[in-house]
Amino acid sequence: MTTILVYRDGITRVAEAVDPAWLAPDAPESLWVDMLAPGDVERRLLLELFHFHELAVEDAMAEVHHPKIEAYDNFLYLILHGIEAAKRQNEIVTHDVDFFLGRHVLVTVHHAPSRSIEAELEVCARHQHILAEGPGNLLHRIVDRMVDHYSPEVDRLEERIESLERAVFERPQKNPLRDILKLKGEVATLRRVALPQRDAVARLARREFPQISDALGYKFRDVYDHLVRLTDEAIFLQDRVTGLLDAHLANTSNRLNQVMKVLTVIATIFMPLTVLTGMYGMNVKLPHLPGGDGTQFWWITGIMAVISGTMLWMFRRLEWL
Repeated sequence: MTTILVYRDGITRVAEAVDPAWLAPDAPESLWVDMLAPGDVERRLLLELFHFHELAVEDAMAEVHHPKIEAYDNFLYLILHGIEAAKRQNEIVTHDVDFFLGRHVLVTVHHAPSRSIEAELEVCARHQHILAEGPGNLLHRIVDRMVDHYSPEVDRLEERIESLERAVFERPQKNPLRDILKLKGEVATLRRVALPQRDAVARLARREFPQISDALGYKFRDVYDHLVRLTDEAIFLQDRVTGLLDAHLANTSNRLNQVMKVLTVIATIFMPLTVLTGMYGMNVKLPHLPGGDGTQFWWITGIMAVISGTMLWMFRRLEWL
Protein backbone atom coordinates (compact mmCIF):
# COMPACT_ATOMS: atom_id res chain seq x y z
CA MET A 1 0.00 0.00 0.00
CA THR A 2 1.37 3.40 -1.02
CA THR A 3 0.41 6.69 0.64
CA ILE A 4 1.39 9.96 -1.05
CA LEU A 5 1.38 13.33 0.71
CA VAL A 6 2.24 16.45 -1.26
CA TYR A 7 2.62 20.02 -0.01
CA ARG A 8 2.17 23.03 -2.28
CA ASP A 9 0.92 26.58 -1.82
CA GLY A 10 0.42 26.13 1.93
CA ILE A 11 -1.75 23.01 1.60
CA THR A 12 -0.92 19.36 2.34
CA ARG A 13 -3.08 16.89 0.45
CA VAL A 14 -3.19 13.19 -0.29
CA ALA A 15 -2.42 12.34 -3.91
CA GLU A 16 -3.34 9.22 -5.86
CA ALA A 17 -0.11 9.13 -7.89
CA VAL A 18 3.23 10.89 -8.14
CA ASP A 19 3.45 13.57 -10.82
CA PRO A 20 6.94 13.42 -12.42
CA ALA A 21 6.96 17.23 -12.40
CA TRP A 22 7.11 17.12 -8.59
CA LEU A 23 10.53 15.46 -8.82
CA ALA A 24 12.17 18.18 -10.89
CA PRO A 25 15.12 19.91 -9.16
CA ASP A 26 13.30 23.24 -9.08
CA ALA A 27 9.85 21.86 -8.19
CA PRO A 28 8.09 23.82 -5.41
CA GLU A 29 6.37 20.78 -3.95
CA SER A 30 7.45 18.83 -0.87
CA LEU A 31 6.62 15.16 -1.22
CA TRP A 32 6.35 12.19 1.13
CA VAL A 33 5.73 8.72 -0.32
CA ASP A 34 5.20 5.91 2.18
CA MET A 35 5.24 2.28 0.95
CA LEU A 36 3.91 -0.46 3.21
CA ALA A 37 4.60 -4.08 2.19
CA PRO A 38 6.09 -3.11 -1.19
CA GLY A 39 5.85 -5.38 -4.22
CA ASP A 40 6.72 -5.28 -7.90
CA VAL A 41 4.69 -2.12 -8.50
CA GLU A 42 6.55 -0.22 -5.79
CA ARG A 43 9.87 -1.60 -7.04
CA ARG A 44 9.25 -0.23 -10.52
CA LEU A 45 8.16 3.07 -9.01
CA LEU A 46 11.44 3.41 -7.10
CA LEU A 47 13.55 2.49 -10.11
CA GLU A 48 11.76 4.10 -13.03
CA LEU A 49 10.11 7.15 -11.49
CA PHE A 50 12.45 8.15 -8.66
CA HIS A 51 15.56 6.74 -10.37
CA PHE A 52 17.03 5.39 -7.16
CA HIS A 53 20.07 3.14 -7.43
CA GLU A 54 19.17 -0.50 -8.04
CA LEU A 55 21.34 -1.72 -5.13
CA ALA A 56 19.54 0.60 -2.72
CA VAL A 57 16.17 -0.53 -4.09
CA GLU A 58 17.20 -4.16 -3.71
CA ASP A 59 18.07 -3.54 -0.06
CA ALA A 60 14.75 -1.76 0.46
CA MET A 61 12.84 -4.73 -0.96
CA ALA A 62 14.53 -7.08 1.53
CA GLU A 63 12.75 -7.41 4.87
CA VAL A 64 15.82 -7.68 7.10
CA HIS A 65 18.92 -5.49 6.93
CA HIS A 66 21.24 -4.04 9.52
CA PRO A 67 21.03 -0.27 10.08
CA LYS A 68 23.27 1.69 7.74
CA ILE A 69 23.52 4.92 5.79
CA GLU A 70 24.77 5.41 2.21
CA ALA A 71 25.11 8.50 0.04
CA TYR A 72 24.30 8.44 -3.68
CA ASP A 73 24.45 11.18 -6.30
CA ASN A 74 21.02 12.70 -5.75
CA PHE A 75 19.67 11.06 -2.62
CA LEU A 76 20.57 9.66 0.79
CA TYR A 77 19.68 6.07 1.69
CA LEU A 78 19.15 5.18 5.35
CA ILE A 79 18.06 1.96 7.11
CA LEU A 80 16.90 2.11 10.71
CA HIS A 81 15.04 -0.33 12.95
CA GLY A 82 11.79 0.50 14.67
CA ILE A 83 10.64 -1.49 17.68
CA GLU A 84 7.18 -3.00 17.85
CA ALA A 85 5.00 -2.81 20.92
CA ALA A 86 5.22 -6.12 22.81
CA LYS A 87 2.24 -8.29 21.86
CA ARG A 88 3.14 -10.58 24.73
CA GLN A 89 4.92 -9.79 27.96
CA ASN A 90 8.08 -11.71 27.03
CA GLU A 91 8.69 -10.48 23.50
CA ILE A 92 10.72 -7.82 21.75
CA VAL A 93 10.59 -7.44 17.96
CA THR A 94 12.19 -4.89 15.61
CA HIS A 95 11.51 -4.20 11.93
CA ASP A 96 13.32 -2.35 9.16
CA VAL A 97 12.34 1.09 7.90
CA ASP A 98 14.14 2.29 4.75
CA PHE A 99 14.43 6.02 3.96
CA PHE A 100 15.25 7.66 0.63
CA LEU A 101 15.94 11.35 1.21
CA GLY A 102 16.15 13.70 -1.77
CA ARG A 103 16.16 17.47 -2.16
CA HIS A 104 12.41 17.83 -1.64
CA VAL A 105 11.18 14.23 -1.46
CA LEU A 106 11.17 11.57 1.26
CA VAL A 107 10.31 7.94 0.50
CA THR A 108 9.80 5.48 3.34
CA VAL A 109 9.64 1.73 2.74
CA HIS A 110 8.70 -0.82 5.40
CA HIS A 111 7.33 -4.37 5.32
CA ALA A 112 5.53 -4.21 8.69
CA PRO A 113 3.27 -1.48 10.11
CA SER A 114 5.24 1.27 11.84
CA ARG A 115 3.77 3.14 14.80
CA SER A 116 6.03 6.11 14.15
CA ILE A 117 5.08 6.47 10.49
CA GLU A 118 1.38 5.99 11.16
CA ALA A 119 1.49 8.68 13.84
CA GLU A 120 3.40 11.08 11.59
CA LEU A 121 0.98 10.53 8.71
CA GLU A 122 -1.87 11.59 10.98
CA VAL A 123 0.04 14.64 12.20
CA CYS A 124 0.96 15.73 8.65
CA ALA A 125 -2.68 15.44 7.59
CA ARG A 126 -3.73 17.78 10.44
CA HIS A 127 -0.87 20.29 10.38
CA GLN A 128 0.08 21.83 7.07
CA HIS A 129 3.42 23.26 8.17
CA ILE A 130 5.19 19.93 8.76
CA LEU A 131 5.76 19.05 5.11
CA ALA A 132 6.53 22.72 4.48
CA GLU A 133 9.60 22.36 6.68
CA GLY A 134 11.07 19.97 4.11
CA PRO A 135 11.74 16.22 3.89
CA GLY A 136 14.83 16.47 6.10
CA ASN A 137 12.81 17.73 9.05
CA LEU A 138 10.18 15.08 8.35
CA LEU A 139 12.93 12.43 8.47
CA HIS A 140 14.05 13.78 11.84
CA ARG A 141 10.51 13.64 13.24
CA ILE A 142 10.05 10.01 12.19
CA VAL A 143 13.47 8.91 13.47
CA ASP A 144 12.90 10.73 16.76
CA ARG A 145 9.60 8.92 17.25
CA MET A 146 11.22 5.58 16.45
CA VAL A 147 13.95 6.10 19.04
CA ASP A 148 11.45 7.28 21.68
CA HIS A 149 9.51 4.02 21.29
CA TYR A 150 12.53 2.06 22.49
CA SER A 151 12.39 3.41 26.05
CA PRO A 152 9.24 1.62 27.31
CA GLU A 153 10.41 -1.67 25.77
CA VAL A 154 13.79 -1.34 27.46
CA ASP A 155 11.98 -0.67 30.76
CA ARG A 156 10.06 -3.93 30.27
CA LEU A 157 13.34 -5.75 29.72
CA GLU A 158 14.65 -4.36 33.01
CA GLU A 159 11.49 -5.53 34.81
CA ARG A 160 11.91 -9.02 33.37
CA ILE A 161 15.54 -9.11 34.51
CA GLU A 162 14.54 -8.06 38.03
CA SER A 163 11.85 -10.76 38.08
CA LEU A 164 14.37 -13.40 37.00
CA GLU A 165 16.85 -12.18 39.62
CA ARG A 166 14.23 -12.76 42.31
CA ALA A 167 13.54 -16.21 40.87
CA VAL A 168 17.23 -17.11 40.96
CA PHE A 169 18.07 -15.81 44.43
CA GLU A 170 14.76 -16.11 46.32
CA ARG A 171 13.21 -19.20 44.71
CA PRO A 172 16.18 -21.37 43.72
CA GLN A 173 13.99 -24.48 43.35
CA LYS A 174 12.44 -23.02 40.18
CA ASN A 175 14.48 -23.45 36.99
CA PRO A 176 14.48 -20.14 35.06
CA LEU A 177 17.20 -21.19 32.59
CA ARG A 178 14.93 -21.12 29.53
CA ASP A 179 13.64 -17.62 30.40
CA ILE A 180 17.19 -16.37 31.01
CA LEU A 181 18.45 -17.67 27.67
CA LYS A 182 15.46 -16.18 25.83
CA LEU A 183 16.01 -12.82 27.51
CA LYS A 184 19.72 -13.01 26.72
CA GLY A 185 18.90 -13.45 23.03
CA GLU A 186 16.52 -10.47 23.02
CA VAL A 187 19.04 -8.20 24.73
CA ALA A 188 21.70 -9.31 22.24
CA THR A 189 19.31 -8.44 19.40
CA LEU A 190 18.70 -5.01 20.92
CA ARG A 191 22.43 -4.36 21.18
CA ARG A 192 23.10 -5.65 17.66
CA VAL A 193 20.53 -3.19 16.30
CA ALA A 194 21.32 -0.21 18.54
CA LEU A 195 25.06 0.01 17.86
CA PRO A 196 24.98 0.40 14.05
CA GLN A 197 21.87 2.59 14.37
CA ARG A 198 23.78 4.92 16.67
CA ASP A 199 26.65 5.12 14.18
CA ALA A 200 24.28 5.89 11.28
CA VAL A 201 22.56 8.73 13.15
CA ALA A 202 25.97 10.03 14.27
CA ARG A 203 26.84 10.66 10.62
CA LEU A 204 23.63 12.66 10.25
CA ALA A 205 24.47 14.63 13.39
CA ARG A 206 27.93 15.44 11.99
CA ARG A 207 26.29 16.85 8.82
CA GLU A 208 28.36 14.73 6.46
CA PHE A 209 25.75 14.92 3.68
CA PRO A 210 24.43 17.90 1.69
CA GLN A 211 20.83 16.88 2.41
CA ILE A 212 21.40 17.63 6.12
CA SER A 213 21.64 21.32 7.00
CA ASP A 214 23.39 22.70 10.08
CA ALA A 215 20.10 23.32 11.90
CA LEU A 216 18.95 19.79 11.08
CA GLY A 217 22.26 18.36 12.25
CA TYR A 218 21.69 19.82 15.70
CA LYS A 219 18.32 18.07 15.86
CA PHE A 220 19.87 14.75 14.91
CA ARG A 221 22.49 15.32 17.61
CA ASP A 222 19.71 15.10 20.19
CA VAL A 223 18.52 11.82 18.65
CA TYR A 224 22.11 10.60 18.70
CA ASP A 225 22.34 11.33 22.43
CA HIS A 226 19.23 9.21 23.01
CA LEU A 227 20.76 6.36 20.99
CA VAL A 228 23.99 6.60 22.98
CA ARG A 229 22.00 6.12 26.19
CA LEU A 230 20.10 3.27 24.54
CA THR A 231 23.28 1.46 23.54
CA ASP A 232 24.75 1.96 27.01
CA GLU A 233 21.60 0.48 28.52
CA ALA A 234 21.74 -2.43 26.07
CA ILE A 235 25.34 -3.18 27.05
CA PHE A 236 24.47 -2.87 30.75
CA LEU A 237 21.45 -5.17 30.35
CA GLN A 238 23.56 -7.73 28.50
CA ASP A 239 26.09 -7.69 31.35
CA ARG A 240 23.28 -8.13 33.88
CA VAL A 241 21.80 -11.08 32.01
CA THR A 242 25.23 -12.69 31.64
CA GLY A 243 25.85 -12.23 35.37
CA LEU A 244 22.39 -13.61 36.12
CA LEU A 245 23.10 -16.70 34.01
CA ASP A 246 26.42 -17.23 35.78
CA ALA A 247 24.73 -16.81 39.17
CA HIS A 248 22.04 -19.34 38.25
CA LEU A 249 24.62 -21.90 37.08
CA ALA A 250 26.72 -21.32 40.21
CA ASN A 251 23.62 -21.66 42.41
CA THR A 252 22.65 -24.88 40.64
CA SER A 253 26.19 -26.24 41.04
CA ASN A 254 26.22 -25.28 44.71
CA ARG A 255 22.89 -27.02 45.36
CA LEU A 256 24.19 -30.09 43.52
CA ASN A 257 27.29 -30.07 45.72
CA GLN A 258 25.13 -29.87 48.83
CA VAL A 259 23.08 -32.86 47.67
CA MET A 260 26.22 -34.83 46.87
CA LYS A 261 27.65 -33.96 50.28
CA VAL A 262 24.59 -35.30 52.09
CA LEU A 263 24.53 -38.46 49.98
CA THR A 264 28.25 -38.98 50.57
CA VAL A 265 27.81 -38.61 54.34
CA ILE A 266 24.93 -41.11 54.33
CA ALA A 267 26.97 -43.60 52.28
CA THR A 268 30.00 -43.14 54.55
CA ILE A 269 27.93 -43.74 57.68
CA PHE A 270 26.39 -46.91 56.30
CA MET A 271 29.71 -48.41 55.14
CA PRO A 272 30.87 -49.59 58.63
CA LEU A 273 27.30 -50.50 59.53
CA THR A 274 27.14 -52.77 56.51
CA VAL A 275 30.39 -54.48 57.55
CA LEU A 276 29.08 -54.91 61.09
CA THR A 277 25.75 -56.39 60.06
CA GLY A 278 27.53 -58.61 57.54
CA MET A 279 29.77 -60.09 60.24
CA TYR A 280 26.88 -60.78 62.57
CA GLY A 281 24.81 -62.15 59.71
CA MET A 282 27.24 -65.02 59.00
CA ASN A 283 25.93 -68.55 59.59
CA VAL A 284 28.92 -69.25 61.86
CA LYS A 285 28.71 -68.87 65.62
CA LEU A 286 31.31 -66.55 66.97
CA PRO A 287 30.89 -66.70 70.77
CA HIS A 288 33.86 -64.41 71.35
CA LEU A 289 32.01 -61.48 69.68
CA PRO A 290 29.75 -59.25 71.84
CA GLY A 291 26.22 -60.61 71.81
CA GLY A 292 27.26 -64.16 71.01
CA ASP A 293 25.18 -65.32 73.96
CA GLY A 294 21.88 -64.39 72.23
CA THR A 295 21.70 -60.64 72.91
CA GLN A 296 23.38 -59.70 69.64
CA PHE A 297 20.43 -57.59 68.34
CA TRP A 298 20.81 -55.08 71.13
CA TRP A 299 24.57 -55.13 70.93
CA ILE A 300 24.48 -54.51 67.19
CA THR A 301 21.92 -51.72 67.59
CA GLY A 302 24.01 -50.00 70.23
CA ILE A 303 27.27 -50.30 68.32
CA MET A 304 25.59 -48.92 65.15
CA ALA A 305 24.21 -45.97 67.07
CA VAL A 306 27.62 -45.21 68.61
CA ILE A 307 29.38 -45.44 65.23
CA SER A 308 26.80 -43.22 63.51
CA GLY A 309 26.87 -40.62 66.27
CA THR A 310 30.66 -40.57 66.35
CA MET A 311 30.91 -40.10 62.58
CA LEU A 312 28.30 -37.32 62.57
CA TRP A 313 30.21 -35.58 65.39
CA MET A 314 33.45 -35.83 63.42
CA PHE A 315 31.81 -34.46 60.24
CA ARG A 316 30.45 -31.46 62.10
CA ARG A 317 33.79 -30.87 63.83
CA LEU A 318 35.50 -30.87 60.45
CA GLU A 319 32.74 -28.53 59.15
CA TRP A 320 31.73 -30.94 56.42
CA LEU A 321 28.10 -30.52 57.48
